[in-house]
Amino acid sequence: MSPEPTASPTRPQALPQAGPLLDRRARMLLAALAAVLAVALFALRGGLQPAAPLEKLARQSLDLPVALANGRPTLVEFYADWCEACQAMAPAMEAIEQQNRGALDVVLLNVDNPRWQPELERFEVNGIPQLELFAADGRPVGRSLGARSRPELEALSGALIAAAPLPRLAGVGTVSSLGQAAGAATAPLAGPRSHG
Repeated sequence: MSPEPTASPTRPQALPQAGPLLDRRARMLLAALAAVLAVALFALRGGLQPAAPLEKLARQSLDLPVALANGRPTLVEFYADWCEACQAMAPAMEAIEQQNRGALDVVLLNVDNPRWQPELERFEVNGIPQLELFAADGRPVGRSLGARSRPELEALSGALIAAAPLPRLAGVGTVSSLGQAAGAATAPLAGPRSHG
């Protein structure tokens, strides 16, 4: 009998170039997947579109004191990025600003920015969108509460530019200097939250 071959430890045989080929394919697959995810994320975040109208208008707005002192009527909108009515009104506000550039100042103030807290208190902003309307001399002439359509915004801005009475629209009121003068001469009224 011939001696049985003894089991000798065998080395794993490497497949010729199979390992690097799989590694290369896996890397290409991962790179392609990463590229697809990057493009999808880019598209979902707005792609190459310009900034949203609210953000764009707010960035190009004059500071409120400058707008009120430059001899042009001013339309101030108190808004928030999360406000659906504000977002819906934004394209019309942008169109009003573009149509009346040089004749009317459009100023947007974000209610979530603590910088505007004094203005929020001064103009008693309790809901948004709220528009404050100023004559060319910086004098407050009216207030609009709630969302406005483009024709309504055109009517309001047209009245401001022409120094005409504000149009009669629901939620639009004029500001009276009589109420301010009377309030200064008498004791302050109790507010809805006062318990005194």
